Formats: sequence, structure tokens, C-alpha cells
Amino acid sequence: MHSLYASNSFDNLLRPGSHFSEDNNKLPRRYMDYLCFRTLCCKGPPPPRPEYDVVCIGLTGSGKTSLLSRLCSEATDSIVPTTGFSIKAVPFQNAVLNVKELGGADSIKKYWSRYYQGSQGVVFVLDSASSDEDLEVARTELHSALQHPQLCTLPFLILANHQDKPAARSVQEIKKYFELEPLARGKSWILEGSTVDNIDGMKESFSQLIHLLEEKDQEIGRI
Repeated sequence: MHSLYASNSFDNLLRPGSHFSEDNNKLPRRYMDYLCFRTLCCKGPPPPRPEYDVVCIGLTGSGKTSLLSRLCSEATDSIVPTTGFSIKAVPFQNAVLNVKELGGADSIKKYWSRYYQGSQGVVFVLDSASSDEDLEVARTELHSALQHPQLCTLPFLILANHQDKPAARSVQEIKKYFELEPLARGKSWILEGSTVDNIDGMKESFSQLIHLLEEKDQEIGRI
């Protein structure tokens, strides 16, 4: 059995003018084994991805659970409204988001603020095809979240969900109706449309949030 540690003989093969002869046809294989060994030893495990704690809020029926389940490659055919809260670790290429999803029923909304502590970012999901009455409630809740002492300095991702429904308002209509430009001035926020079937679009939206979280981390590091 040949040794993978015979570095002198293998390194000699790298010298200019060296070649492999037919009589020595085992050397190429041994040399490739050596390269593989060095690659495995020197490369080491990949660096850990940063993790961010994010709170996800929105009214019942906005689609919070379905969106997060799709991002985690889970089935969405038996989704039920969240009661209380649930936590999902949502993996992305450059980070992991620990998303705390809060139920959106009237009996739960009044307790949302109890779960804000420790959050580094916010995801607010609204049903862009909802009734005018429900849209007004969502507007009120978003305004409250944007101004809450524990959330007001955090990056926000606002998803105008159910864009595939005929009654859906456009992203521009949502921006105007929710008065986001004046309300969120000076804050880090993103408003994007979403549908549960557009997984690539959702990943792109969350990637933008991760970018804002990274920028926030860098700001804190400079203080």
C-alpha cells in the first residue's frame, strides 16, 4: 500500500520538465490521491453561516405559515393557522434565519409585543387581496410595529402576499395606501410582492433582508 505522505517524491513531479512514462504508470494515480488528501486536509470544514433572529407577524390568512413552509421545503397542503407562535430555522446560502412566527388572530395580536425582544429583523406579511376592512387592520398593525420601541430600529421585510389573486393590489398601491414612504423614512425596509408558488422570488426578497441584517451588524460593530 503506497503512502500518501511521500511528499518529496510527489512534489518532484511538479518540477518543470517532469513527465510520466509508461513504465511508471502508477505515479499519476498516486499523485492524484496525494492531491485529494491535501485538499481534504487543508480545506477544513466550511465556516459557519451567521444566524439572525427574526420575528414574523401578520393577520390570520396573510400566508405567513405557507411562505415559511415553502422556504423550508415543507408541504403546504395541510396548513392551519398558527395559534400562539412557531419557530423555524430557514436556511439560505449565506445565513440562517431563525424565524419566530406569531399567530395573527385577534386574541393573539395583543400579545405580539411580548415576543419582540431579541429580534434582529422583522417580516410583516399582508394579504394584498383582502377586503378593505382587513387591509385597514393590517395597515394599523404595520404602523404599530414600525413604531414599536423594540422594532423601530430593525430592518423590515414587508411582503404583499397573494399577488396571484385577481383582487390583489399592486405593490405600488400597497406602498401608497400604507403610507410607507413617510412612515418608514430613515428606516431600513423592503416592500416586495409574493406568492406561495414563486419560491425564487421569495428567496430573493429574503436575501435582501439578509443584506440589511448584515449591514446592521456592521454598523453595530463600528460603534
